[in-house]
Amino acid sequence: MSDPVLEVRNLRVEFPTRHGILTAVDDISLSIGRGEILGVVGESGAGKSMTGMAILGLLEPPGRIAGGEIRLSGDRIDSLDERQMQAIRGRRIGAIFQDPLTSLNPLFRVGDQLVETIRLHSDLSRGAARARAIALMKEVGIPAVEERIDNYPHQFSGGMRQRIVIALALSAEPELIIADEPTTALDVSIQAQITALLKRLCRDRGTAVMLVTHDMGVIAETADRVAVMYAGRLAELGPVDEVVRRPQHPYTSGLMGSIPSLRREVDELQMIPGAMPRLGAIPTGCAFNPRCAHAGPKCRREVPRVAGNDPSGNGAACWLALEGETA
Repeated sequence: MSDPVLEVRNLRVEFPTRHGILTAVDDISLSIGRGEILGVVGESGAGKSMTGMAILGLLEPPGRIAGGEIRLSGDRIDSLDERQMQAIRGRRIGAIFQDPLTSLNPLFRVGDQLVETIRLHSDLSRGAARARAIALMKEVGIPAVEERIDNYPHQFSGGMRQRIVIALALSAEPELIIADEPTTALDVSIQAQITALLKRLCRDRGTAVMLVTHDMGVIAETADRVAVMYAGRLAELGPVDEVVRRPQHPYTSGLMGSIPSLRREVDELQMIPGAMPRLGAIPTGCAFNPRCAHAGPKCRREVPRVAGNDPSGNGAACWLALEGETA
């Protein structure tokens, strides 16, 4: 990929504790191009949201970036201090979170919140910023904007509030948007509307999007490429159609097997035995080996990596996929 908007190389996130250091993100490499949606998927505790927080510079202490680098349009941002990151968040990187009420102040009208955000990142007057806020609300599909711009957040439905949060994220025309579980709290029909909106805005504006979710169905419908995470590591990375139709990693196969299909009837859905390991008890070798029916001695000894940790590389971190054997 030439000149990616986001490039993450060998990212490592640690949490020092009195019992030792816990590694929440272990040697992750990925990239996102202009106008591309990269889906990041995995179970709770896989490290996907932690990766997004590291990119945004919002790790809660004592969490820290302990290795690797993060570049935004070629500029390294992982070593910036909080004041420098504040200048980047909102202006160059937008964020959409799971619960829109955490992003909207219930005491202020949504129009005022949009206007203040726009003015914070531009030189527009209040009148011009309000006109831009109206245009943004129309772009994300809010009906009767002129009447509703002075409403409070509680006067909107959950889906409408999430559209307003998307408008906030777009207000400074960022190069990258981190969308962390943006549809989880919404019903299925509203989920489809929000994912379609993200796809359209990504295409029309050329914005790079990192879509974090536990729902492989949302990824299949929305993303261009997908990164599957497990226990803080990258399990598989590739074009979404290829990963969905021909998964190479046993964990990805398990995720796909757990999704109901309208095309064929099955007696029961596939289940992955066991559970995600705790950060303090990640097994040696491939972290998935205790739950994998194909694990061999090498899987229990050595950690496989995707495509040599090339951020634009595709493949699976599985010895069976890499070498055709697990001995």
